[in-house]
Amino acid sequence: MFQGVLLSVLSLLKHTKEPLKIYILTAELQNKRHQFTGFTMEHADFINKVVKQYDDQNSVTRIDITDLYNANLPTANANTMFTPYSMLRLYADQIPELSGRILYLDADVLCRRPFEDFYSQSLLNTEIVGTLDYYGRWFFHHQWRKFDYINSGVLLLNLDLIRQTHLFEKCRNMCKKIPMIMPDQSAINRYSKLKRFAKRQYNEQHGVASSTVFQHFSANWKFWPVIHTEAIKPWEIDEVHDQLGIHDYDDLYETYQKLLAELPDYSVASSASSDFAN
Repeated sequence: MFQGVLLSVLSLLKHTKEPLKIYILTAELQNKRHQFTGFTMEHADFINKVVKQYDDQNSVTRIDITDLYNANLPTANANTMFTPYSMLRLYADQIPELSGRILYLDADVLCRRPFEDFYSQSLLNTEIVGTLDYYGRWFFHHQWRKFDYINSGVLLLNLDLIRQTHLFEKCRNMCKKIPMIMPDQSAINRYSKLKRFAKRQYNEQHGVASSTVFQHFSANWKFWPVIHTEAIKPWEIDEVHDQLGIHDYDDLYETYQKLLAELPDYSVASSASSDFAN
């Protein structure tokens, strides 16, 4: 996840002149299948040094919520196809360092255009703002709208209101008791009565367009030669170039590769595509 967070942060730095206060939620977790290692302090410190090169007011804060997670385990969904980390966002209301307006991004989201309009919009009587899930909108329904199922990879959160309505508390309880395919996302859609829908460009999950602000490299369904899902992540540079045909982020990749080369546990060759390196 260090690679994803680093790329995502670099993309944000490119498209804003406002100071960024970045919070990385992590934990030391385990389930029946795996033992998970949290985001290290060394990597968080490295990214913090990077952002301060752009603006000394920028900051990166690592928050370990292992104790919070273990005190309220999502028991019924601890062993799904998604790692337990997918549910950490549901603990944000219990973290004193977080308050007010929070832009939540998955680690596989890159910013393509300035996002101030999205971030600064009014959140009056609004818990969350998100875009429709590309596939889930067709299969899940919770409100009066024809399509009302949002994707949780890009969310603008009104954390103060979420604390008042106990939205995330309800979501955690649901994850504890009811098995779900997409736990955190399904719980948010089930209980958020004060959500607002943004345009697709703010969480593009299928391809990319000139208007795309945030591109989310989420899994897509493929139907040949057999039905399967395919997930190409932004740090898989060869695949982004060759399979997706996307070169929009080549300037980011150049900076990213130079930064990775500064770390002893990464090599430029480990992630770079050979044609890009040339």
